[in-house]
Amino acid sequence: MSPRSSSRRAVFLGAVSISAAVAVTAALGGAAAAAANLAAAFAQTSVWTSGYGGGYTVTNRGDTAATGWTVEFDLPAGSAVSSSWSSVRTQAGRHYRFTNATFNGTVPPGGTANFGFTVAGTGLPTGCTVNGLPCDGGGQVTTPPATTPTTSTTTPPTTPTTTTTPPPTGDVVDVSTAAQLQAALASAAPGQAIRLAAGTYRGSFVTTKAGTAAKPITLSGPANAVLINDGPSGDAPGCPAPTAGWDSGYGLWLANAPYWTLRGFTVQDSKKGIVADNSPHTTIDGVTVHHIDEEGVHFRRSSADSVLKNSTITYTGLVQPGYGEGVYLGSANSNWGCHGNSGSVDRGDRIQVLDNHIGPFIAAEPIDVKEGTFGGVIRGNTFDGRGISGQNSADSWIDVKGIGYTIEGNTGTFAPPGTFANGYENHNTSTSPSFDNGCGNVWRGNKSDLGGVGDYAIKISSVSKCAANPNVVYASNTVTNARSGLTNIPVTP
Repeated sequence: MSPRSSSRRAVFLGAVSISAAVAVTAALGGAAAAAANLAAAFAQTSVWTSGYGGGYTVTNRGDTAATGWTVEFDLPAGSAVSSSWSSVRTQAGRHYRFTNATFNGTVPPGGTANFGFTVAGTGLPTGCTVNGLPCDGGGQVTTPPATTPTTSTTTPPTTPTTTTTPPPTGDVVDVSTAAQLQAALASAAPGQAIRLAAGTYRGSFVTTKAGTAAKPITLSGPANAVLINDGPSGDAPGCPAPTAGWDSGYGLWLANAPYWTLRGFTVQDSKKGIVADNSPHTTIDGVTVHHIDEEGVHFRRSSADSVLKNSTITYTGLVQPGYGEGVYLGSANSNWGCHGNSGSVDRGDRIQVLDNHIGPFIAAEPIDVKEGTFGGVIRGNTFDGRGISGQNSADSWIDVKGIGYTIEGNTGTFAPPGTFANGYENHNTSTSPSFDNGCGNVWRGNKSDLGGVGDYAIKISSVSKCAANPNVVYASNTVTNARSGLTNIPVTP
């Protein structure tokens, strides 16, 4: 992929809300119960020249759990939903119908459910209905309460923006609001465990606090603890760094914060997903990252000796497809002036990417290994190539410009839509100081299905440049549905 400018910024609009209350009568043990009262609110989360991302929040304002919801609306001519998530979508002409997914159909009193979509075109939803009633009408209908007592349903905590109460201190810090999380990140100490309650955390989440090898700092939560950063604001510094009055738009940002473990939670609807800057020994385990404008996870500014494992990354590059890698290791040499340490080189060395599910709809490469990085391991991952854009040479599962990487035991598939050239590629990017970029890498035990579209499972470029430190492709790699074969170089037994 071609080097990028670090000055790109997504354009974000303030939320546009459309709300309505509708009544849904719930039956309980054959007796009538107090009604659920649903409201649906639409909001744009990001906007670009030819489209936007948005979604609805369904809120239950009633006394009884709602056990299913349907939101319908129309889009004007020239606009169409191009992708959606957390819902089941059907379409008839310009009319769209979204019903709940299996995991978010029950909305307890005071609780919410969310779904989202991207639109090609600039037209906004009109004629919205919730469970068949107009979004701008249909008041609450109540019936006598059930005679059979009901079991209380726990309401996921909401994220009020007015609280300024800091979280408690101690070895374990439990947080349930955005303000509490921000305070916990700002005051984190070695050995501390910050635990997220289920719910949505909306805001800017950044820490500059360091753990130690003996006492790392842990941030953990369930998958339905969701971090969202609606977009950058304020004047950006010349190079990204935590700056008063500037919101980077990153879902979670570790800056000069080594020895952190991030576990279990979700990051979505942000400019970038998780960014580690000058934060070596970062472990990201079992997180979910999706619907991100640019990269999903970026180890940047010499965040060496880090690990990404057991995680799921989908739907990146929603704004500029060529800048939407799933996992980004290091920086292009054109950005070393901002992101370089160790003699102006971004040395993201010895990073391990293990047992993750990456794709579909990673618009750029699922993994991009940049020049000047050494000795990483990419093992046991599953790559779903659907949606690779082909922009800025994004046309493979992995592009390796680093040195001495081991790529083994991965499984990759490709099927339309998307653009695909080869499963794994390497390139020899020129840099100063000079490195043997793209050399000394080893591929073994990888399974590739190129869908009848890709040429080689493993394409090695500029073989002569690596004569002193050659790339090695072992015979344990396999390929199906390739136009040309396993690799373009001799296979090592």
